[in-house]
Amino acid sequence: MYLTRLRLDPRSALARRDLADPYEMHRSLVRAFVRDAEQTPPRFLWRAEPTAAWSSPELLVQSAEPGDWSVLAGQPNYLKGEAETREWAPEAWVREHECFRFRLFANPTVTRDGKRLGLMGEEAQLAWLVRQGERLGFGVEAALVTGSEMLKSRKGDSRISLLRACFEGRLRVRDAEALAAALHAGIGPGKAFGCGLLSLGRG
Repeated sequence: MYLTRLRLDPRSALARRDLADPYEMHRSLVRAFVRDAEQTPPRFLWRAEPTAAWSSPELLVQSAEPGDWSVLAGQPNYLKGEAETREWAPEAWVREHECFRFRLFANPTVTRDGKRLGLMGEEAQLAWLVRQGERLGFGVEAALVTGSEMLKSRKGDSRISLLRACFEGRLRVRDAEALAAALHAGIGPGKAFGCGLLSLGRG
């Protein structure tokens, strides 16, 4: 698996458009993984890092295969510097009973009457996170919702709205294999909108 850090230049009108619209950002990132419009892009996860300075916004992209970031570098002033890519294998990194710091942008939802609805309020969102951990191999030891916002975009003539919450805290590994699979696949819906990428750190 590959992790890539991209630094965008807000002087670029295209970069500003993508930063303001997660659907457009996803469309731009797809170009690094396909050779033409007919090719089906592989699945990948991404998010805009919340701690990046406004003058140098950063993206984190996780993919099963390396992206060709020269496609974005070829856009005038889109990127600041070169893309930074490294390989990592979750299976070799996580061990049962280990504790990690984590960050997750997610779309916490519940299905009612056949409709998927965004969960409002920190208590409901944290309860959703605990449920995800129970089925994905981790226990939430401490967590905060450090941000929650409604994203809006357009896809053709359709309007799209999606609730995105940022979770940060500490988790403990209960099932290393299940957690490694979740790190590969992402957590929850809304992945094209920058949701689902779970990042872990020791310490």
